[in-house]
Amino acid sequence: MARPFEKIAFISSATEESDLARQRLEKQYGSIPAEQADVIVALGGDGLMLQTLHRYMNSSIPIYGMNCGSIGFLMNEYSEEGLLSRLDKAEISEIHPLHMSALTADGKLHEALAINEISVFRQSAQAAKLEIQIDGKIRMDELICDGAIVSTPVGSTAYNLSAHGPILPIDAPLLALTPISPFRPRHWRGALLPNTARVKLVVRESKKRPMSAVADHNEIRSILEVDITEAPQNSCKIMFDPEHGWTERILTEQFRY
Repeated sequence: MARPFEKIAFISSATEESDLARQRLEKQYGSIPAEQADVIVALGGDGLMLQTLHRYMNSSIPIYGMNCGSIGFLMNEYSEEGLLSRLDKAEISEIHPLHMSALTADGKLHEALAINEISVFRQSAQAAKLEIQIDGKIRMDELICDGAIVSTPVGSTAYNLSAHGPILPIDAPLLALTPISPFRPRHWRGALLPNTARVKLVVRESKKRPMSAVADHNEIRSILEVDITEAPQNSCKIMFDPEHGWTERILTEQFRY
């Protein structure tokens, strides 16, 4: 019986460690161009995984990461033995990115997709002032802060977690809205939103308090407002070993002390 993942493409980040790992794995398992593969094995850290997910979004090719980098929350443990069996047993999750539409001070509209999060940051020494709208209704007329994050479940363990936001199960139909260093209201810790919500962040006093918007690694400066929604028409697939899957990872992370 044919295996479901016989045709493998290996991709490595630009480090000596990951390049050598790719060469050894290609020698052992063979390799074909990613566009012709049943599965893509990404060798590196979370940055490479995000780049690969973006590059092959909507291709239906699942991505299996093995950690050869400094950060690997999205990656499986590195091992050269038994890879075909691990791929056969891996759990596949389909994830949807966020869509950002950002209006800038020059009147231009910029669009981008984010697998992890969309963030807005102050550009100057002045604290930012944001108006927060959810589905067209003003929920907070003024948040004074360094910025704010709207995160997917995948991104909830990244910058969102560092800003004390909640960790979300990968299949949860939720988004996390988390403030960055809130000053007023000082004790507001953010909100959990349904993944169908439309989030609009409006910059107040934009000339005095300029802000940038970042969708994963795509930065737009001098924004006036940002619309954020989930993009269900776009998807990518990520694979985890069952004994070290996403559910186990988020439980482990939440019970660290």
